Amino acid sequence: MALTALPGWDQEDHLTALTAYGAGCGVDRSPAARRTCADARTLLARGRVTPSEARAFLEGRFVAVEAVAPEPPRALLTAYFAPEYEARRTPDANFDAPVLAPPPGWRRGDRLPDRAAIEADPASYPVLGWMRAEDLFFLQIQGSGYLTFADGSRARAAYAADNGHPFVGIARPMADRGLLPPNGTSGDAIRAWLAAHRGPEARAVMALNPRYIFFRMDPDDSGHPAGAAGIPLPERRAIAVDPAHWTYGEPVWIEADGGNLIGARASYRGLVMALDTGSAIRGPVRADLYMGRGDAAGAEAGAVRHPLRMWRLVPRF
Repeated sequence: MALTALPGWDQEDHLTALTAYGAGCGVDRSPAARRTCADARTLLARGRVTPSEARAFLEGRFVAVEAVAPEPPRALLTAYFAPEYEARRTPDANFDAPVLAPPPGWRRGDRLPDRAAIEADPASYPVLGWMRAEDLFFLQIQGSGYLTFADGSRARAAYAADNGHPFVGIARPMADRGLLPPNGTSGDAIRAWLAAHRGPEARAVMALNPRYIFFRMDPDDSGHPAGAAGIPLPERRAIAVDPAHWTYGEPVWIEADGGNLIGARASYRGLVMALDTGSAIRGPVRADLYMGRGDAAGAEAGAVRHPLRMWRLVPRF
């Protein structure tokens, strides 16, 4: 269908949408995508592109095809961010959770011990730094983040490996156990509970998620992290998708209404780029929206759990 029929198309910031497309489209190597991407980049390189010109380009070069959700309850938008946390070079009473590098010789697909076993015996792994346990847990959920050490130095903790176990969310088990109310399981609420119960009680809850992420330390370039497609993620214009159903570099229209977590925004809609993936992102109508860096992005991301519709924007020629 024509892009003009998409819900909310008239309210879109078309120039920002085209700019995000131009930044991320190069990783889609299909012939039609390469032609359209080259034309978009030529237009943007000209400079002084008006919103109306951007809109005309998008409407003239794409049609929208809705993705079908075979399991509607799993058609879901969540969100993630690049957290910024304090860290230490040596442990102390509060910073007692080690940031671990993968074991020597690790290869993708290796199955290592689960979270509880790794945390019980971390000496088998190289230590990169120390964090508060609840901060490290959320750093692992996000997959990467930025650390500030006591001497003021900064680094990016980038995903390096995992233990081969599936991701299991702890929000529902915490609600089922009465630790949090059913509609009060935002990221901020979970993190606050873990901080208030730091020690064996919090570790037992975190162990419900057996997946464990190992990191490497990169310089902090003051930008945004790269997603699985290998390019920096544009804030609020990139999504993590299931690569079994989507191609990196594809433009996607999302519409997500009716989130019910405390603090949630009413809706999200707009053109975003498929540039990342995640272990919990599975299915043709499932996406994780990148919100940006820092606390404000994290507070909003933690309240996103919205029913979702997705349209693939397909080049006309």
